[in-house]
Amino acid sequence: MTDLSPQTPRTPSAEAVEVRRFWEGLGLPGLIDVHTHFMPERVLRKVWGYFDALGPLTGGVEWPITYRHEEGERAALLREFGVRAFTAMLYPHKPGMARWLNGWAVDFARRTPGSLHTATFFPEPGVETYVREAVEAGARVFKAHVQVGAYDPADELLDPVWGLLAEAGVPVVVHCGSGPAPGKHTGPGPIGQVLARHPGLPLIVAHLGMPEYEDFLGLAERYPRVRLDTTMAFTDFSEEMAPFPRRALPRLAALGDRVLLGSDFPNIPYPYAHQLRALERLGLGEEWLRAVCHDNAAALFGIR
Repeated sequence: MTDLSPQTPRTPSAEAVEVRRFWEGLGLPGLIDVHTHFMPERVLRKVWGYFDALGPLTGGVEWPITYRHEEGERAALLREFGVRAFTAMLYPHKPGMARWLNGWAVDFARRTPGSLHTATFFPEPGVETYVREAVEAGARVFKAHVQVGAYDPADELLDPVWGLLAEAGVPVVVHCGSGPAPGKHTGPGPIGQVLARHPGLPLIVAHLGMPEYEDFLGLAERYPRVRLDTTMAFTDFSEEMAPFPRRALPRLAALGDRVLLGSDFPNIPYPYAHQLRALERLGLGEEWLRAVCHDNAAALFGIR
């Protein structure tokens, strides 16, 4: 079990006070965010440049980056918010990149309090080897981005990887929904093929599968080790583009033990607290919020 306590290295800002007021009001020791992005600075700046240019993968929507800070300041800000544990969602867009990213991630996890050691992969020769190396090095979560990587998650090169992660019980956060813009291999079909072959895979569907919310709820209902993260869902920004169908709220409530808080920090076009308030206004109750914002991830990652 990992013991991670909220840290306040500086006087909390007004924004941090608002975030802390949220989780303190629920009686929680802090938040656990399973979808935050940390990656090598030159890679992250290219990602920000892509958002700034309104590239096709953003759906051509204006997307200002709210937390365009240096790495250390971003990590300190999460701790100031009271985020007890967070990920470093990093991902390759071409062969030969994943192993290098995984090497960077080892060092980031060592030097960053509260970081859950994150790794990634790409369908390429040798992928099983470096994924196994990452697991043996202590990776606690993986990230796969089907949209950006433009690959089929059911690619035969990845089949041993999914099997390895299922056997090891290491969760993988997968951007497999078609938001904010569809890709050749996004949607429930391709990742559904993976789950049919590996039903024990601890899969976390990013963004609740936006915009195919109901299809991905169906996958979670079918496979007990499938979870969903809330990243950007229900916010004013996303509701304008891809509103969550209110008829599906009872299904989301019923899956309350398998929904995890995600934010997409720092790459969000609104303040961090807005994601929290967007979850609160669903009206699913404090017990559901406590589970989503902390307890489910604490159980998954063994955080006291």
